[in-house]
Amino acid sequence: MLFKTPINLNLDNAEVVYYPNFFNENEAQNYFESLLHKIKWQQDDITVFGKTYPQPRLTAFFSNNIETYKYSNIIMHPIPFNAELDAIKKKIESGLHIEFTSCLANLYRTGQDSNGWHADDEKELGENPIIASVSFGASRVFQLKHKHDKALKTKLLLEDGSLLLMSGETQKNWLHQIPKTKKIIGKRINLTFRIIA
Repeated sequence: MLFKTPINLNLDNAEVVYYPNFFNENEAQNYFESLLHKIKWQQDDITVFGKTYPQPRLTAFFSNNIETYKYSNIIMHPIPFNAELDAIKKKIESGLHIEFTSCLANLYRTGQDSNGWHADDEKELGENPIIASVSFGASRVFQLKHKHDKALKTKLLLEDGSLLLMSGETQKNWLHQIPKTKKIIGKRINLTFRIIA
């Protein structure tokens, strides 16, 4: 059951829909606390434009198969879904009628943790990747910009318990990021469910 009307961002050459309160307040708080302490978070080195530095967030990768996930010279080896992640996955699949195989979990510890401009267009994700992105904890600004038309850009606030669905040609035509902020904000857990066959 969805608690608020989905918001279609109506972007050119993309399909992006925002579901506020996909998880209610109690669900979101319980999942945040559980995942924060149960997931074995790791910090990998990331290489961007030839420079290597510690990734500005913590991550973990889960899957119901043995397929690895590679990005920015990082190879993520999957571990099985725990009970909480499996329940979250099943609720998303029931609501969206899409089955996912994998989940890249991200922990943003402060406003200085971030994720730079990128597209989730790795070959493992297929021609037109479907990404279901869940947020628990502190709200963070999410920015999008078109790869070819600089005039096309937008942003929205990803709130606690929300789900953002990116599909169609979104990854082919758009970049997205979670920018740094100097504001004092709490921790945020982001779960990005994907299909890696």
